[in-house]
Amino acid sequence: MFTIGCHLSSAKGYLKMAESAISIDANTFQFFTRNPRGGKAKEINPKDVAAYAAYAEEHGIVRILAHASYTLNPASDKQQTRDFALMVLAEDLVRMEETPHQLYNMHPGSAVGQPVEVAVGKIADALNRSLLPHQTTTLLLETMAGKGSEVGGTFEELAAIIAQIELQDHVGVCLDTCHVWDAGYDIAGDLDGVLAEFDRVIGLDRLRAIHLNDSLNPCGSHKDRHARIGEGQIGFEALAAVTNHPKLRDLPFYLETPNPDLAGYAEEIAKLRARRKEDAARL
Repeated sequence: MFTIGCHLSSAKGYLKMAESAISIDANTFQFFTRNPRGGKAKEINPKDVAAYAAYAEEHGIVRILAHASYTLNPASDKQQTRDFALMVLAEDLVRMEETPHQLYNMHPGSAVGQPVEVAVGKIADALNRSLLPHQTTTLLLETMAGKGSEVGGTFEELAAIIAQIELQDHVGVCLDTCHVWDAGYDIAGDLDGVLAEFDRVIGLDRLRAIHLNDSLNPCGSHKDRHARIGEGQIGFEALAAVTNHPKLRDLPFYLETPNPDLAGYAEEIAKLRARRKEDAARL
């Protein structure tokens, strides 16, 4: 099954997100757990969660992805910033159990003047404090573009974090196509090579979700500027190849492309579904 969706507003709750997803022929969706630039989370309505669960089962929505706030930086050398990150992680992971067995994605953090290995250790420490054995949620570390001092611009940096996590079965990776391209991994010219490198350094068994985005910038730019599918430097053919690759095709895909409304996402999903059918017909 081709599992594909996009980022949606959580302002009106889980059921509304699910209904919006189905309206554009999506069967999954991503959402922020709280304001992406702030710290306060909206209270969860149990009736909304129950209505969502029934609707999701009826319409075949199995896997959804929650995205942590951009303000999270467990790598910070400022105790107040680290304390905020620990508070958000703890709250978010408890809230995630309202919809069990789902995915929670976060940007690893920024070193901001510290050696990378120090920042990596702080990120791992924060995750070890936050992850609990009984949790059903899988926490995903996102591949980053490597801009500024952000951690996660190389597979090695993510592997270094994961190696220090105590609850190994609770962590995975979300690969962002724009980010890895901007980081210098040529997924358009050598997708097999990039996946082989990922498997060697991290392990493809860790890859649990893909952010499917085109990039406004050339490979290796370290800038992180998303483009609509087929309107950037990666291109439609290369991104369609990502969704159809035998080692990736069964993963959930999430569009984070700069669309002004749902119609734009619907168009991208339709094109990608059509290509999936065409490729299947050739087999």
